Formats: sequence, C-alpha cells, structure tokens
Amino acid sequence: MIPFNMMAGFGCARVLVFKSVPMKCFLALLVFLGLNHFAYSQTSKVDTAWPKQAIKIVVTFTPGGAPDILARVLADSWQKSLDVPVLVENRPGYGGNIGAELVAKSEPDGYTLLIGTVGIHTINGALYEKLSFHPINDFTPISFLASTPNVLVVNKKLGVNNLHELIELAKAKPNELTFGSSGVGTSLHMSGELFKEMTGVQIRHIPYKGRAQSLPDLVSGRISMLFDNLSSSLPLIKAGEVQALAVTTLKRSPVAPEIPTMAEQGLPGFEATSWFSLMAPANLPPALQKRLNALTRQTLNQAEVKNKLRASGLEPAPGSPQELNKLIQSETNKWARVIYKSGAKLE
Repeated sequence: MIPFNMMAGFGCARVLVFKSVPMKCFLALLVFLGLNHFAYSQTSKVDTAWPKQAIKIVVTFTPGGAPDILARVLADSWQKSLDVPVLVENRPGYGGNIGAELVAKSEPDGYTLLIGTVGIHTINGALYEKLSFHPINDFTPISFLASTPNVLVVNKKLGVNNLHELIELAKAKPNELTFGSSGVGTSLHMSGELFKEMTGVQIRHIPYKGRAQSLPDLVSGRISMLFDNLSSSLPLIKAGEVQALAVTTLKRSPVAPEIPTMAEQGLPGFEATSWFSLMAPANLPPALQKRLNALTRQTLNQAEVKNKLRASGLEPAPGSPQELNKLIQSETNKWARVIYKSGAKLE
C-alpha cells in the first residue's frame, strides 16, 4: 500500500493499491523518492563527515587588527569543539582582494573561509574597474560577526584638538596634509573620502597594507592623520601617543565615550562603520552553511568572548545569512554613491 498523502502530490490521490497505479504516475513516484533519498543522504553525509581535516580562515589584513582578532577567536573556539586544527592565514594587500580571491576560487567544502569586510563585499565592486571575482555572487554568507567604529586620529604635533581646527588647517594648506588607511577600498579609506566630500578639504590618501605600517608612521609624523578601527588605535590613544578627534558612528562608543562623533562636530549624518562577517565560497551546501552559522553564533554568544571583543572595541552581533545579505546590499548602494561622487576609481 502506498500512503495517500504521497500519492496526492502526483495527481493520484484516488489510487491506493500498488497494482492499480498508472505507469506514468508510478515512474514519477520513483523519481520523487529517488531524488529525496539522494538529498537526504547528501545532507547526512555533510553533517557527519565535516570536518575531517584542518579548516583555514583567511584574513585579508596583517595580524593584530579587528579581522585578525575575530578570526583567532573563532579558531580557538572551534579547534576545541571540532577536534581538528583551525588555522588563521593572513593574506594582506590590494584592498583585501588578494585574500578574497583565494577564498572565492576555493572548493565550497567548508575548509576555506574568509573574514569578510565592508571593503571587500560592498566597496571594491564599485571602486575597482576589474576584479577577478564577484564580491557578492562568488561567496556564501555565513554570519555577521562584529562591528567597530572607525576613529580619526592625528599626529599630536599637528596642533589640533578638535575636528573644526583640523578642517580649518586643511583648508589653509590644501593637499599638504595626508591621511592614511589600511588599504585602498577599505571602510577606512572611504571614511577619508566621505570626510573630504562633506568638508570640501583637499587631503592626500596614503594607503598601507595594514595597521602595522600605518600606526608607526602616524606617531612619527610621516602622515598627518589616520582613519582606523577604534579597536586598533585604542591602545595608542590611551597611552597618549596620538590624538583622537572623532569616531565615525552616529553615537559615541561605550569603550571610549570621551571621543565625540563627527556629527557632534558639525558633520551631521556622517557614518562609516567597519564591520566583519564570515564568508565561504559560493555554492556551499546548505547543511554546511547552517552548521557554520550555528558554530559562529555559539562562539560569539559566549559571555567570555563578548567581554573580550568589547574590551577591544568590537561589538559582536552574529545573525542569519539572510540578515547579512540585506546588509551587504544596503551598504553596496551607499558606498557606490560615495565613490561616484568622489571620482575614485582604480584598475
């Protein structure tokens, strides 16, 4: 006897006895059962077989910054729970595109992952004329990880104490002042472009491969100012080695509430947040996407992990792949407008 509800899906609701099933309906039923058995077996295989070898998390910047911190938090936690090595590989350069390309062209098997950034997935597509990968279509979203305000810090010898004084100095010396960032196309670079657009100042952009090179140059005075993740510059700010003028979020950061926002100092609506996500190559099996999302949530929702990240200026907020997709689409539209207005375009 074949169950009534299964037969109903093929227009055979009235046929209950196997021998009376029309041949056409019978063949359709066999295909249906075969496909479902295949899908079930594939899902089960993914669930039980993964992971059976080392997992690699690619960071597109030098060690020590926010993406690197997040990757190592995930790696430490997963290595204990999955009982396989979880490695962090730093591949800096070209605005994050070198590491992103590596992951985009890897097998979608859950063993090569990427710490995605606002630059890679929402800025570079509009900024670069040619990319060897698609910033959205070549990746499977896993989860939002965390965000951090960007902060504008200046060399102490510059002699400015607030944003108004910096703008006046920049207008008096067009193209003499320089601003650094951790790379072309990063949210830090775009923070500077947005600053130029909203104030009308002319300052030169000096891109670096990462904060390990830009921060010493700021302290020494080789560059005038730097847009950086708050989590990276906070130690130098607290030590008094650089002067923090403003955070780039609409609200002050609870980690450094003494630093005013850009909006408070005459630039209403100025917002440029650095955020980070976990991404895999396109066509990752849904079962693996679900598994990785659950692992990420489990790690970032631990009280100890939350406290550690918040102390570094990062606000963890894991979510669904669908929520991450919506954010990427929204931010892509926003930064495309900024890039168009600034005229910035790269080969």
